[in-house]
Amino acid sequence: MKKITPSLFRLAAAAVLAAGCMSFTSCTATRPTAKNGTSDSFDPPALRPKNPSAVVVKVSTRAQRVYVVENGRVLLATPCSVGTGGLTGQGNYRINYKNATKRRISQPDAGYPMPYWMEWKSAYGMHWGFVKPYPCTHGCIRLPMKSAAKIFAMTKVGTPLLIQPSHPEDATVGRSLPVLDDGPLPNPPKSYLLSAKFFQDAQYKGKMFVD
Repeated sequence: MKKITPSLFRLAAAAVLAAGCMSFTSCTATRPTAKNGTSDSFDPPALRPKNPSAVVVKVSTRAQRVYVVENGRVLLATPCSVGTGGLTGQGNYRINYKNATKRRISQPDAGYPMPYWMEWKSAYGMHWGFVKPYPCTHGCIRLPMKSAAKIFAMTKVGTPLLIQPSHPEDATVGRSLPVLDDGPLPNPPKSYLLSAKFFQDAQYKGKMFVD
Protein backbone atom coordinates (compact mmCIF):
# COMPACT_ATOMS: atom_id res chain seq x y z
CA MET A 1 0.00 0.00 0.00
CA LYS A 2 1.26 3.45 -0.91
CA LYS A 3 2.44 5.41 2.13
CA ILE A 4 0.41 8.58 2.75
CA THR A 5 2.15 11.38 4.60
CA PRO A 6 0.29 13.73 6.98
CA SER A 7 0.58 16.57 4.48
CA LEU A 8 -1.06 14.45 1.82
CA PHE A 9 -3.74 13.48 4.31
CA ARG A 10 -4.53 17.12 4.86
CA LEU A 11 -4.75 18.10 1.23
CA ALA A 12 -6.61 14.99 0.19
CA ALA A 13 -9.10 15.60 2.96
CA ALA A 14 -9.95 18.92 1.46
CA ALA A 15 -10.76 17.23 -1.82
CA VAL A 16 -13.68 15.48 -0.25
CA LEU A 17 -15.03 18.72 1.14
CA ALA A 18 -14.88 21.40 -1.40
CA ALA A 19 -18.04 23.30 -2.08
CA GLY A 20 -20.59 20.58 -2.37
CA CYS A 21 -18.25 18.41 -4.40
CA MET A 22 -17.88 15.61 -1.90
CA SER A 23 -16.63 12.90 -4.23
CA PHE A 24 -13.75 12.80 -6.69
CA THR A 25 -15.86 11.57 -9.59
CA SER A 26 -18.20 14.55 -9.45
CA CYS A 27 -15.25 16.90 -10.06
CA THR A 28 -13.80 15.23 -13.11
CA ALA A 29 -13.16 17.21 -16.28
CA THR A 30 -11.17 16.77 -19.45
CA ARG A 31 -8.53 19.44 -18.90
CA PRO A 32 -4.72 19.48 -19.08
CA THR A 33 -2.83 18.19 -16.07
CA ALA A 34 -0.78 20.73 -14.12
CA LYS A 35 2.99 20.49 -14.19
CA ASN A 36 3.95 22.49 -11.11
CA GLY A 37 2.99 20.07 -8.35
CA THR A 38 0.42 19.92 -5.59
CA SER A 39 -0.70 22.61 -3.19
CA ASP A 40 0.53 20.99 0.04
CA SER A 41 3.96 22.60 -0.45
CA PHE A 42 2.68 25.95 -1.74
CA ASP A 43 3.27 28.69 0.84
CA PRO A 44 2.75 32.17 -0.64
CA PRO A 45 4.61 35.09 0.94
CA ALA A 46 2.25 37.39 2.82
CA LEU A 47 2.68 41.00 3.87
CA ARG A 48 1.13 42.10 7.14
CA PRO A 49 -1.78 44.53 6.60
CA LYS A 50 -1.05 48.04 7.85
CA ASN A 51 -4.75 48.81 8.10
CA PRO A 52 -6.94 45.68 8.31
CA SER A 53 -10.01 47.79 7.53
CA ALA A 54 -8.53 48.62 4.11
CA VAL A 55 -8.02 44.96 3.10
CA VAL A 56 -9.95 43.72 0.07
CA VAL A 57 -10.02 40.16 -1.31
CA LYS A 58 -10.23 39.86 -5.10
CA VAL A 59 -11.21 36.61 -6.81
CA SER A 60 -10.52 36.18 -10.52
CA THR A 61 -12.70 33.30 -11.71
CA ARG A 62 -11.26 33.11 -15.23
CA ALA A 63 -7.63 32.95 -14.06
CA GLN A 64 -8.50 31.05 -10.84
CA ARG A 65 -6.56 33.46 -8.66
CA VAL A 66 -7.17 35.12 -5.29
CA TYR A 67 -5.47 38.38 -4.33
CA VAL A 68 -5.46 40.05 -0.93
CA VAL A 69 -5.00 43.76 -1.57
CA GLU A 70 -4.60 46.82 0.66
CA ASN A 71 -4.79 50.27 -0.98
CA GLY A 72 -3.52 48.84 -4.26
CA ARG A 73 -0.69 46.85 -2.66
CA VAL A 74 -0.91 43.07 -3.16
CA LEU A 75 -0.36 41.41 0.21
CA LEU A 76 -0.83 37.82 -0.99
CA ALA A 77 -1.57 36.03 -4.24
CA THR A 78 -2.57 32.40 -4.65
CA PRO A 79 -4.07 29.96 -7.12
CA CYS A 80 -7.55 28.69 -6.30
CA SER A 81 -10.32 26.58 -7.79
CA VAL A 82 -13.77 27.96 -8.54
CA GLY A 83 -17.15 26.55 -9.54
CA THR A 84 -17.93 24.74 -12.75
CA GLY A 85 -20.19 26.47 -15.24
CA GLY A 86 -19.91 29.81 -13.49
CA LEU A 87 -21.45 28.52 -10.24
CA THR A 88 -19.24 30.77 -8.13
CA GLY A 89 -20.91 33.71 -9.81
CA GLN A 90 -19.68 37.27 -9.65
CA GLY A 91 -20.35 40.41 -7.69
CA ASN A 92 -19.20 42.50 -4.76
CA TYR A 93 -19.74 40.89 -1.36
CA ARG A 94 -18.39 40.97 2.19
CA ILE A 95 -17.18 38.07 4.29
CA ASN A 96 -20.08 37.54 6.68
CA TYR A 97 -18.94 34.51 8.67
CA LYS A 98 -15.60 32.90 9.53
CA ASN A 99 -14.87 29.56 11.16
CA ALA A 100 -11.39 27.98 11.15
CA THR A 101 -12.76 24.61 12.28
CA LYS A 102 -16.03 24.37 10.37
CA ARG A 103 -17.48 20.95 9.64
CA ARG A 104 -20.13 20.05 7.12
CA ILE A 105 -23.55 19.89 8.75
CA SER A 106 -25.77 18.48 6.01
CA GLN A 107 -25.76 15.07 4.40
CA PRO A 108 -24.06 13.50 2.62
CA ASP A 109 -20.78 13.41 4.53
CA ALA A 110 -21.90 15.37 7.57
CA GLY A 111 -18.96 16.05 9.88
CA TYR A 112 -16.32 16.44 7.19
CA PRO A 113 -13.93 19.31 7.95
CA MET A 114 -13.92 22.53 5.93
CA PRO A 115 -10.94 24.44 7.41
CA TYR A 116 -10.58 28.22 7.29
CA TRP A 117 -14.15 28.77 6.12
CA MET A 118 -14.82 32.36 4.97
CA GLU A 119 -18.42 32.71 3.85
CA TRP A 120 -19.79 35.42 1.60
CA LYS A 121 -23.34 34.09 1.17
CA SER A 122 -25.26 31.13 2.53
CA ALA A 123 -23.43 27.85 1.77
CA TYR A 124 -20.72 29.64 -0.28
CA GLY A 125 -17.28 30.10 1.19
CA MET A 126 -13.56 30.23 0.58
CA HIS A 127 -11.84 27.40 2.42
CA TRP A 128 -9.01 24.91 2.37
CA GLY A 129 -9.69 22.45 -0.44
CA PHE A 130 -8.47 20.33 -3.30
CA VAL A 131 -7.02 22.71 -5.91
CA LYS A 132 -7.13 21.80 -9.58
CA PRO A 133 -6.05 23.78 -12.66
CA TYR A 134 -9.65 24.11 -13.87
CA PRO A 135 -13.04 24.96 -12.30
CA CYS A 136 -14.25 21.93 -10.33
CA THR A 137 -16.43 22.98 -7.39
CA HIS A 138 -20.16 23.52 -6.92
CA GLY A 139 -19.57 27.19 -6.17
CA CYS A 140 -17.13 27.48 -3.27
CA ILE A 141 -13.58 28.76 -3.71
CA ARG A 142 -10.93 26.19 -2.77
CA LEU A 143 -7.57 27.39 -1.50
CA PRO A 144 -4.25 25.66 -0.78
CA MET A 145 -3.80 24.91 2.92
CA LYS A 146 -1.25 27.62 3.74
CA SER A 147 -3.00 30.18 1.53
CA ALA A 148 -6.27 29.57 3.36
CA ALA A 149 -4.62 29.94 6.77
CA LYS A 150 -2.98 33.24 5.82
CA ILE A 151 -6.05 34.75 4.15
CA PHE A 152 -8.10 33.76 7.20
CA ALA A 153 -5.61 35.64 9.39
CA MET A 154 -5.63 38.72 7.13
CA THR A 155 -9.40 39.12 6.89
CA LYS A 156 -12.31 39.75 9.25
CA VAL A 157 -16.08 39.69 9.12
CA GLY A 158 -16.89 42.63 6.88
CA THR A 159 -13.83 42.37 4.60
CA PRO A 160 -14.94 43.11 0.99
CA LEU A 161 -14.83 40.16 -1.43
CA LEU A 162 -14.85 41.13 -5.11
CA ILE A 163 -15.59 38.18 -7.41
CA GLN A 164 -15.13 39.00 -11.10
CA PRO A 165 -14.04 37.14 -14.26
CA SER A 166 -10.74 39.04 -14.16
CA HIS A 167 -8.77 41.60 -12.19
CA PRO A 168 -5.77 43.78 -13.18
CA GLU A 169 -3.52 41.63 -10.93
CA ASP A 170 -3.97 38.71 -13.35
CA ALA A 171 -1.57 40.41 -15.75
CA THR A 172 1.06 41.10 -13.08
CA VAL A 173 1.53 38.98 -9.96
CA GLY A 174 -1.03 36.44 -11.11
CA ARG A 175 1.08 35.43 -14.10
CA SER A 176 3.95 34.22 -11.95
CA LEU A 177 1.90 31.88 -9.76
CA PRO A 178 2.39 28.13 -10.21
CA VAL A 179 -0.19 25.78 -11.67
CA LEU A 180 -1.33 23.37 -8.97
CA ASP A 181 -3.07 20.03 -9.33
CA ASP A 182 -4.07 18.02 -6.27
CA GLY A 183 -5.77 15.37 -8.37
CA PRO A 184 -3.08 12.70 -7.67
CA LEU A 185 -3.40 13.05 -3.88
CA PRO A 186 -4.90 10.03 -2.07
CA ASN A 187 -8.03 10.13 0.03
CA PRO A 188 -7.37 9.78 3.79
CA PRO A 189 -9.40 7.56 6.13
CA LYS A 190 -12.72 8.95 7.26
CA SER A 191 -11.64 8.44 10.87
CA TYR A 192 -8.85 10.98 10.35
CA LEU A 193 -11.17 13.48 8.67
CA LEU A 194 -13.58 13.31 11.60
CA SER A 195 -10.88 13.54 14.26
CA ALA A 196 -9.71 16.60 16.18
CA LYS A 197 -6.21 15.93 14.85
CA PHE A 198 -7.30 17.04 11.40
CA PHE A 199 -7.68 20.64 12.58
CA GLN A 200 -4.49 20.41 14.62
CA ASP A 201 -2.60 19.43 11.47
CA ALA A 202 -4.32 22.21 9.53
CA GLN A 203 -2.88 24.94 11.75
CA TYR A 204 -0.20 27.04 10.08
CA LYS A 205 3.28 26.16 11.28
CA GLY A 206 5.84 28.89 10.69
CA LYS A 207 6.12 32.65 10.27
CA MET A 208 2.83 34.00 8.97
CA PHE A 209 4.14 37.27 7.47
CA VAL A 210 7.43 38.14 5.76
CA ASP A 211 7.58 41.60 7.35
